[in-house]
This record gives sequence, C-alpha cells and structure tokens, in this order.
Amino acid sequence: MILTLTLSEGTGGFDPLDPASIGTLFWTWVIFLGALPFIWKMVMGPITGALEERDANASRAIAAAEKAGADAEKARADVEVALGEAQAEAAKLLQNARERAEVREHEIVQAAKQEASQMVENARKTIQAEQDKALSALRSEVVDLTFSAANRVLERNVDSEDDRRMVTQLIGGQGAPQN
Repeated sequence: MILTLTLSEGTGGFDPLDPASIGTLFWTWVIFLGALPFIWKMVMGPITGALEERDANASRAIAAAEKAGADAEKARADVEVALGEAQAEAAKLLQNARERAEVREHEIVQAAKQEASQMVENARKTIQAEQDKALSALRSEVVDLTFSAANRVLERNVDSEDDRRMVTQLIGGQGAPQN
C-alpha cells in the first residue's frame, strides 16, 4: 500500500539523491559490483571478442583486397605487354605478307610478259609461215602462168621438169640456171 501511495502522490520511484533511500543506493552498488565480474565475463567478453574478430576479419579483407588489387594491376600490365607483343607480331606478319605479295605480283607480271612475248613470237612464226606458203603458192601460179604463156607463144607443150626448175629459179631471184 505504501508503494501505491507513493506512486499516487507523484514521487515517481527511486531517487538517488534522497537521503532516505541511501540503503537502496548502497545495495544497488553492492549488487552491481558483485554482478560486474559475471557481466564482464558473460557479456563484455563475447562482445569484445566479437569486435576483435570483426576487426581482424576487416584487416584480412583489406589485405586481401590490396593483394587482389596488386594482382589485378600486375595482370593488367602483363596483358598490356602481351597485347603490345601481339600487335608487333601482327605488324611483322602483315609486312611479311606484303613482301610475299609483292614478290608474287612480280612473278605473275614476269610470267605474263613472258607468255605475251611467246604469243607474239608464235604469231610472228605463224605469219611468216603463212607468208612463205602464200609466196610459194604465188610462185607456183606464176610458173604455171608462164608455161601457159610460153605454150601459146611457142605453140608447143613446155612441160619438162628442167624447164620448170629453170623458171622457178628465175622467179625466185636466184639468177640464171647453170647447166
């Protein structure tokens, strides 16, 4: 009942500055100091250990991140070196391909020139052969016409092989026949 009376009067509970409640203050300190080792062992120890473990994990994570960053930087540098080497190799291969193409182009041009020269030479030989054939046919025709004219003039048949050879030599420009 006193408790209800105290609450109803509005005093509001424990007041540490109230000289009447010094005994309560004393026992509060005694309980607190008696519970402090238990609180330190059971509450503060695990909390402190968890905080230390968290700090250690954070330190390990930072170290791992720094190592990963250094590894990534080294890998990037290695990739750049490899890329530079690959570009140099590609340039070298391209230059070699250009040189081979130029050599092949020169070979093709030379082969084409040689083939064209051979074709021109063959055409000249063919033309010369056709000219010789045409001249031979023309000479033969002239000999026949000459014999025909001689037959009419002499009114005899001039057909001997010696006469034919003599006329052929005269027409051929070899001079007078020799007997």
